[in-house]
Order: sequence, then structure tokens, then C-alpha cells
Amino acid sequence: MEPAVLREDMVDGLESPPRDILADEDLAVAMRDVPRHAFIDDERTAYADREHEALGTRVLAPSTVARLLQALALEDDETVLIVGAGVGYTAAVTAELVGETNVHAVDISRPLVVEARGNLADAGYDGVLVDCRDGANGLPEYAPFDRILLEAAAVDPPRALLEQLTGEGRLVFPRGTHQQRLEAVSADGNVDRFGPVSFDPLLVEGEQSGAVERNRTTREDRERAQRRAESRHGWEQDWIEWEETIEQ
Repeated sequence: MEPAVLREDMVDGLESPPRDILADEDLAVAMRDVPRHAFIDDERTAYADREHEALGTRVLAPSTVARLLQALALEDDETVLIVGAGVGYTAAVTAELVGETNVHAVDISRPLVVEARGNLADAGYDGVLVDCRDGANGLPEYAPFDRILLEAAAVDPPRALLEQLTGEGRLVFPRGTHQQRLEAVSADGNVDRFGPVSFDPLLVEGEQSGAVERNRTTREDRERAQRRAESRHGWEQDWIEWEETIEQ
């Protein structure tokens, strides 16, 4: 069967009862246009609504991609950062919605970055920037972003990502560890909650897919300690300032 027909069937299945997952018409058009088989080795199952494995990572099912991008609430010409480039499929669908030069993606795995770049170029989206980075640090050189999508679970959204949002920006991420829920956090602190999801934890530098969660916890502990240090007040802060005065 022709890939275009398979894409139509895939999107029709997401739009139709009883699932009713895909309600955004612009997103439906984008998913009909992106050749998913360019990102999945097995063309026979590329359009099945299920996850795939590639280079040690999970390639999200089409229904999951639809849920993420609807929560992101994309509009024309918005700048987008995708943390967790994977094989590049989510970035390609995003490029259909906002323009490929507005899409930036990072991944901590160098083999995945190479894979995503090649897949995106083969599919006609070589204007998408893909870089090898620790996703928790975002991509400050290109910040701020109107939308940030974190395709990995975290107990709290990384502070650097929140700081790289525009004033009207929105960050979508899976919150939690074993029990996760999709959330959208706006730059002003408002939170929209969606249904349950299941994602691998956000990795940090030196960690690989399948590693334990402790490194993610270490990162969050470090961020919390920094916030506590910045919010110190009372006699403790006065004492620090007094010591600095004496040293001067």
C-alpha cells in the first residue's frame, strides 16, 4: 500500500471514535504530510500506532506525538525547542506547523543526533537544527523560545528550560517518575494538566538510555539547592553580607 494512503489511515484512526485523540486540524494535515517511513526502518509498521526502538531510544507512537503537540498549542512562525530529538519525527511534524527554520532540537545521544539529522534531510526538513546537548540545559544560544517540548520525564521542569521561554512561552513535559502526567507550564507559572503518560527519565551528561534515575534526581537537587541559596534571608543573609563588608 502507498505510504500516502497509510498516512491517511493512521490519521483517520487518531481522529475517529472511540479514540478521538487528534482534534487539531492543522496538526492532522501535518501528520498526513510527514513521511513517517523516513524515520522508521520497518516501513511495513511505520504507520502503526505503536512505539518503535531505534539506537537505544523509544520512537514515540503517532498518538503520543499528537498528544504532545496538541498540548504544546503551536501557532504559525513560533520558535520551538524539542528536548529529545530522537529520530527526528516529532521535529518534522513541528516543522510542518511552524516552518523548519523555527524548529530546534537537542539530544544527549550523539548517534541519535546523527540519525535525526540524516532522517530530517532525507524527508525534506534539513532546515531543522539538531545539536548534541544535555537537554536539561536547553539551547541558550537560540533562546528565547515560544514553545519548548521535553520528551522525557522529570519531577520538576529543568530551570534552564523555563528561563529560555518567552514571556508568553509554554513548556510541555511529562511530570513524575513511575506515575506520570503530561503538563504544560507557562512562563507566568500557570499549569495545564493532561492525561497520564509514560516516558523514560531525562538523561544528563554521561548517562545513556536505560540508566537509573539517580542522575536526574541529582540534577534536581542541585537546582533546588541553588534556589534555596538565592532566596536566603534574615540573620543568615545579613551575616554573609557582614562578612563580605569586613573582607573589603
